[in-house]
Amino acid sequence: MTNTTVITESRAYKYCKALTRKSNKKAPIYVKKQAKAWLKIADGKDSRAYVSEEAYKLLNELLGLMRHPDLNCAMTEGLEDYACFLLCAVFCTKEKKTGTRYYQTVLLEICRKNFKTFNSAIIFVIGMIIEPRFSRFFSVAPDYKLSSELRLAARKIIKSSPELEEYFKIKRDEIVCNLNDISYTPLAYSNDKMDGKLANIFLADEAGAMDAYPVEAMRSSQITLRNKLGIIISTQYPNDNNVLTDEIDYAKRVLDGLTEDKRYFALLYEPDDDIKNNWRTDDNCIYQSNPVAVKNNVVFDDIKKKRALAIMYENRRENYLCKHNNILYKGIGTEGYIDIECVKKCRRNIDKEFWRGKKIYAAMDLSLSDDNTAVSYVTEYEGIIYYGGMCFIPENRIGEKSVREKLNYRAMIEAGECTACGDDVIDYGVVERYVMGLEESLGASIMQIGYDRWNALSSAQKLEAAGYECVEIKQHSSVLHSPTKLLKERILERRFCYDKNRLLEINFENARCTEDTNLNKYVNKKRSAGKVDMVVSLINAMYLLEQEQLNGWEFICQS
Repeated sequence: MTNTTVITESRAYKYCKALTRKSNKKAPIYVKKQAKAWLKIADGKDSRAYVSEEAYKLLNELLGLMRHPDLNCAMTEGLEDYACFLLCAVFCTKEKKTGTRYYQTVLLEICRKNFKTFNSAIIFVIGMIIEPRFSRFFSVAPDYKLSSELRLAARKIIKSSPELEEYFKIKRDEIVCNLNDISYTPLAYSNDKMDGKLANIFLADEAGAMDAYPVEAMRSSQITLRNKLGIIISTQYPNDNNVLTDEIDYAKRVLDGLTEDKRYFALLYEPDDDIKNNWRTDDNCIYQSNPVAVKNNVVFDDIKKKRALAIMYENRRENYLCKHNNILYKGIGTEGYIDIECVKKCRRNIDKEFWRGKKIYAAMDLSLSDDNTAVSYVTEYEGIIYYGGMCFIPENRIGEKSVREKLNYRAMIEAGECTACGDDVIDYGVVERYVMGLEESLGASIMQIGYDRWNALSSAQKLEAAGYECVEIKQHSSVLHSPTKLLKERILERRFCYDKNRLLEINFENARCTEDTNLNKYVNKKRSAGKVDMVVSLINAMYLLEQEQLNGWEFICQS
């Protein structure tokens, strides 16, 4: 269980050593952290795990039997360095107590044209040879065609390897290893139920296009297994509402030492924050997200050409940044509002005591009674605008909305970002009590409450009867343009902040703007990519704050 010459001379070990050099700017920080953690195991300094020399020799023997279908050479010669590290970590890292496979989850965030599905197919082919008899493997993806990409890659490997081909039976919808009756079946999230299947090994491909259900269904099937493995691979996608986002966040917490889960292995090939902002000029942005490009000049030059086009043409930027730089980006174009990455930079921890004694401006966006409703409140302190708020949804529609919008509303409710009220329709009484309770719960003073006459007239009358000053805000571009512009400017200047609120971020990500004939811009609900009620109510609150700054307590005129 100690370090041996066989392991230290391996490509995996040498790659990790090269990754961890301080002078290596081509490797991202979280890949370096994972490499350091694995090197500790390989050097025999970990109390729970070791790198098995016997398993490494078996891995090399099996790779030697495989032929690379495109390069027509032994797989040991055709693999990229990062793939050697990935395979060694998966198959050769063992738990000391049981001798079973150490890593139970493998997350690979990597760009297109880095052979992520091909390398996953190698894992599946090897697994089908060495796993216990009657094991079952599954791949899950947004649709059957994507899920079948792994089957096609495995088929190519098997058909190109004469010494392996006779032991496999390739069918239209599955692959079977005759040595031990192990079957692999591709599943489509759009067509197949994920529950009720026992997955010894599963692959979630293009996880950035799926919610958490398929991954959690596969994980649930593995509860009784000791030697289980789940592989999650994807590039970034232009949305912040997918299982990949959650897995990356969890992996970073593990690698940062904030969460104890040593059996989670993650290679996050995404550019570091300081490099990400310079994607137009810094080649390390390409290297850090495309490990193949570090040594393959053909790949590197091709990505540089795509970068040049993305710089020139806005409509090519989203695909380039997401798929070739692993930078989460939603194209702004003529309709987008604010880049979600700019919004996230404004996230801070706001203690509840901060609001005590503050003067706040609240606003409601009361949508149709069976849809989302939102309340926002803001204040300005030392040149920075602070936000707080709440979303409301009908309690009986939680499941339906979660499926339709691909959003885990129950998690949002548990996080305190959303309130379920009423049955099939919103209970506006709950919303009204929330607004009237802000002064007591925050220790703040409500100066004004903004509302849209279309859906909130009754609630506004009740609030006025309770002694609050309510201001009707016409939902017209001539009125909303200025606060919409002000909010965007404050976010870009980092003079806006909010406490952690995933639902608010998703609303910002969904928001799309429309421009009228006078070039006034406003967030258009109908053209937005999803729910934007929290952003709309925030803009309404910004309107009140802006009017107070411009006019003091004088009459607010909306022309």
